[in-house]
Amino acid sequence: MNKSPQTLLKEVFGYDEFRPFQEEIINRTLEGKDSFVLMPTGGGKSMCFQIPALCLEGITIVVSPLISLMKDQVQALKSNGIKADFFNSSISLQEENEVIDKAMKGEIQLLYLSPEKLISESNSWLKELNIKLVAIDEAHCVSMWGHDFRPEYTQLKVFRNSLPEVPFMALTATADKSARQDIEQQLGLKESKLFISSFDRKNLSIEVRGQVPKKKKLQEISKFVEGKRGESGIVYCLSRKNTEEVAQYLSEEGHSVEFYHAGMNPEDRERVQTEFINDDTKIIVATIAFGMGIDKSNVRWVIHYNLPKNLEGYYQEIGRAGRDGLPSETRLYYNMRDFVLYSQFADDGANSSMQKEKLNRMLQFAEAKSCRRKILLSYFGEHLTQNCGNCDVCENPPKDFDGTILAQKALSGIARMGEKEGITILINVLRGSNNAEVHEKNFAQLKTYGVGKDISFFDWRDYIIQLANQGLIEIMYSENSALKISTLGKKVLKGEKKIKLTYPVTVKERKTKKPKAVRMVDEGEVNEDLFKELKKLRYSISREENVPAYIIFNDKSLKSMAIDLPVTENQFLAISGVGMNKMQEYGEEFMEVIRKFKSVAKPKKIPTTLETFALYKEGLSPQEISEKRELQITTVFSHLSQLYSEGKEVELEKFVDSKVVDNVRVAFNDLNREISLKPIFEQLKEEVSYGEIRLSLALILKNE
Repeated sequence: MNKSPQTLLKEVFGYDEFRPFQEEIINRTLEGKDSFVLMPTGGGKSMCFQIPALCLEGITIVVSPLISLMKDQVQALKSNGIKADFFNSSISLQEENEVIDKAMKGEIQLLYLSPEKLISESNSWLKELNIKLVAIDEAHCVSMWGHDFRPEYTQLKVFRNSLPEVPFMALTATADKSARQDIEQQLGLKESKLFISSFDRKNLSIEVRGQVPKKKKLQEISKFVEGKRGESGIVYCLSRKNTEEVAQYLSEEGHSVEFYHAGMNPEDRERVQTEFINDDTKIIVATIAFGMGIDKSNVRWVIHYNLPKNLEGYYQEIGRAGRDGLPSETRLYYNMRDFVLYSQFADDGANSSMQKEKLNRMLQFAEAKSCRRKILLSYFGEHLTQNCGNCDVCENPPKDFDGTILAQKALSGIARMGEKEGITILINVLRGSNNAEVHEKNFAQLKTYGVGKDISFFDWRDYIIQLANQGLIEIMYSENSALKISTLGKKVLKGEKKIKLTYPVTVKERKTKKPKAVRMVDEGEVNEDLFKELKKLRYSISREENVPAYIIFNDKSLKSMAIDLPVTENQFLAISGVGMNKMQEYGEEFMEVIRKFKSVAKPKKIPTTLETFALYKEGLSPQEISEKRELQITTVFSHLSQLYSEGKEVELEKFVDSKVVDNVRVAFNDLNREISLKPIFEQLKEEVSYGEIRLSLALILKNE
């Protein structure tokens, strides 16, 4: 293990800080232990296995069912200077042999395989590889309780058992409690630790519109898209016919749009997806088959033309928007016809009762009268204490009341029935129903029988769903949708905590008002003209290299450039998402564009280097500045080097040994005095850090 995860994060990927749990997961993996990673779409799952892959001497196997996503991720890794490749049904026999040859020679650090290929090759050349880590992406596919069950995934346990000493990592963005338990068992994870990252994507606004007639829906979507010209977006539809109709309507309105569904031939599907990924087509109208295999970071909006069939799928689909962290919008349309159609589909499929329960939960979300983000997060086991303020319900809050006693009646009923029954029988007991099942199970003898007879069946159903949405109860789909009381629910039942419920209202009673867009913290003042020019340059380079534009730099990195205006190597490396390889490949071209705009662009209120200088003048050490500003120490050294070069009173000599400076000077001269960190780093056999090289160069150049 040559470099620390922290060093790799900055030098390879260009980020100063790990996201929550990433560092802990990485360290656990390097200790040889199994992990189960549950993180939202765009939450940073890939980094959890990519960084260990660079630390370990050997090959990391990544299993993924998403063929186009493999290509995407491998391109992104290669753009950061990482040796990666993929092996799936999309490559020729000759390409297969080339990948096998490179893998056998130890020339690949990360190898992505489809589960089918892994299974078919597990007893041949794969056995010869020095495998140090196996990551199972989209791990929910192994569970019959997951929303995208794939039988071939169930054979992965055999592969796991063939590598008893190798750490395995299961990763997914969508798995309820039932699916989580099943995934661990099916994959044969050993003493794994579950890491659940926050599913709260604050940058996504959530809006739901119900019972909108088709003609009006198309008009509303067209108007919405008109305000987003030039931005990428996805419209998800229930049927192939819908995708073609909506795409035609938007095309006639003058939008850059294509449809995508499984009925198209593979060549057309590939073309449409590639054009969208490459920003040649701005809007895709698709069935839910689309989007699973893309890592496009600049999708600014997602619309559901129909009701999704479950909350897992819905959450994953809206998660296609705003993966770069910038504000993005989501809108869901639904009507009862969607619900009926999906119910019919469920009748004909496997796990019919479970699928219908999940569909019911999806409808309950659509009809909800409380903060929608709270409901979504609660479904994944996370509970917000405050309303989000960025959904349509928060914008138009319904009337609430103290629902503690009502909740206690329902919770008491659940407890007295042994937490083994579902919603319908609970309501029948609370309402004192003469239902045959109630009497067969002797529930009419319970103290809670009839305590809620003054409330209608549908209102009780509404209240119980509110309890589930607030995290007081859980619906266990693996146990015939039995209701279980959570820790929070027990506190309410004992009278230790009070809760609010909202009065049931019809959808028509609710006003429709667009949720406000969130302005991201530290968004700064972007020079929009410069941002557009940087996007043009990015597009031009992406065409030359035949890779998606966002693989060069994502929108967030470009916006940071248009705020901070970096024109030196040190400044450019301080931009989030800029690692050493990208600095070497693209830095000069982008800085040249920035220099042309420098005189007219408005800088950030206080340059970040001056904030560092102010703390330095107060007497803080680089380490203290790093902690106070929540920056990496290498970034602080970068700032101090730049300040020193600009003539500010900074004593750089205190932070770097004179022998190191001498060694850097020799390497610098040997390399024809080219001011480039990576060649010097390699010339010094990677024994001197980039931070020390920056400091040394600043001293060398200033004192000549």
